[in-house]
Amino acid sequence: MEQVLASRSVSITELKRSPSAVLEQAGSEPVAVLNHNRPAAYLLSPRVYQAMLERLNADLRAEIQQGIESGDALPAEDVFAELNARYAEPGRPSSKAGSKRRA
Repeated sequence: MEQVLASRSVSITELKRSPSAVLEQAGSEPVAVLNHNRPAAYLLSPRVYQAMLERLNADLRAEIQQGIESGDALPAEDVFAELNARYAEPGRPSSKAGSKRRA
């Protein structure tokens, strides 16, 4: 069974029935939306979502700067393949460049 990555959860049926109540009860906490007791989605407050995006952007900038400072050059194809491998949606096929790199 998949791990639920939130302390609050709600079924899709309950979310459909009363979306305003779910959002109100959640406050700033993330909510796992379950379909047949498996996470189908997560609801996040705008503040939490924005903070996550800012953190991801800061981490990405730091990694880029570290790469620049290291002096090691990588072909763009390898960089994009690595990004695709890390951040591709589950169940979505990776690009041909990504499959070459892992072979």
